[in-house]
Amino acid sequence: MKIGFDAKRLFNNFTGLGNHSRTTIDILTAEFPEHDYWLYTPKIRLNGVTLPYMGKKNCHVVQPKGMIRGGAWRTYGLVNEMKKDGIEVFHGLSNEMPVGLFHSGIASVVTIHDVAFRTFPDMYHWHDRKIYDMKWQYACNHADRIICISECTKKDVLEFYNVPEHKVDVVYQPVSPIYYQPMQRQDVPPYMLYVGSINSRKNLLGIVKAMELLPKDLQIPLVVVGGGGSYKQQVKQYISEHKMEKLFMWPEMVMGEELKRLYTNAQLMIYPSFYEGFGLPVVEALLSGCPVVTSNVSSLPEAGGPFSLKADPSNAEDIKEQIVKALTDETWRQEAISSGREWAMKTFDPRTLARQVMGIYEKIIL
Repeated sequence: MKIGFDAKRLFNNFTGLGNHSRTTIDILTAEFPEHDYWLYTPKIRLNGVTLPYMGKKNCHVVQPKGMIRGGAWRTYGLVNEMKKDGIEVFHGLSNEMPVGLFHSGIASVVTIHDVAFRTFPDMYHWHDRKIYDMKWQYACNHADRIICISECTKKDVLEFYNVPEHKVDVVYQPVSPIYYQPMQRQDVPPYMLYVGSINSRKNLLGIVKAMELLPKDLQIPLVVVGGGGSYKQQVKQYISEHKMEKLFMWPEMVMGEELKRLYTNAQLMIYPSFYEGFGLPVVEALLSGCPVVTSNVSSLPEAGGPFSLKADPSNAEDIKEQIVKALTDETWRQEAISSGREWAMKTFDPRTLARQVMGIYEKIIL
C-alpha cells in the first residue's frame, strides 16, 4: 500500500503536532514495513530530529518542484502530486486536508487533535479562529474517516462539526519510543515537575496558587519545562509579588532523554489543565514511573487513567489537597508508580495503536 502523509509538522514543528507526526510514522513503519510511506512537506528544517526521516526505510520525502510552493502547494498542489505517485490513502496528521482530494480517487483520513479555539476562544485572535474553524470543518466534511486522539476530542468534533458518529474513530496519541524503556531513578533533591506550553489553558497559575497553600515542609521546588509569552510573565509576576521565587526553576526547553530523566526523578508531575485534546505529558510521566496530579475534566481522566489523582482545575485548594496526598501517601505513591506505568504501557502500546491506524486505512480502501 502507498500511504501519503501531510508531513509539514513532522519536518518543521518540534512540540505537540510535530511529535505526533513523527511518532505516528515511527510506529507504522516499525509494525508495517511492507508498505510505502510518502512524506509531503512544503519545506524542511533539517536538524537532529528530522534528519532520520530523510533516509528512513520505506519513506519517500516529497517537496514542491514547480511554480507552486509553500502553503499553496500543500493546500492546492498536493492532490496532483499524490496522483502522480500512485498514493492509495492520504492521512492528514494535523487537522487539515488538501483541497480537491474528495473526488481524486484517493481514500482519506484526517486526525483531529482538539478544538481548543472553540473551547478556549480568548486564547486565539478572531481571524485565526475563523481560519481554523473553516479548515477543521472542511476536513471533517471531506475525509472518509476521522481519527480523534481521545474520546473527549471525539465528543467535541461531533458537537461542533455535525459529522455522523460512525465516521469517527478514537486512536490515542502515540508516545515517543524512549518512554517505553525504563530509566534508573537517581538520588537527587526532591522536586515537582510541570511540562507543557505556558498559557492560560494549561493553568500554571493554578499550580502556583496551590503551592502557596501547601504546608511549609511540602513546599519543594517546581521545575517548569515549557515556553510561553504574556501569561508566563503574569505567572512570574504573581510568584514575585508573593515572594515564592525560590520554589521555581525555569530550565531551557528540554527534550528526549533529558526530559525523560526529569520525569523519572520527579516526586510528582502536576498538570491541572482546563482543556486538552489528549494530555501527552501525563502519559509520558506515567510511562516514566512518575506519579501524576491532573484535572478531572476534558481528556485528562482518559490520559491519567485509574492511577492518577484528579483535581478541579479551577480550585487551588483541591489541587493542593491532591498534591499533599501524592507527596505523603506512600501506599498510593508506590501503586501509582508501578501500576500507573503498567496501565500506560498497555493502554498506549505502540503496536496496538499502529494496528488501529492501519485497520482504518484498510477499511476505507476495501
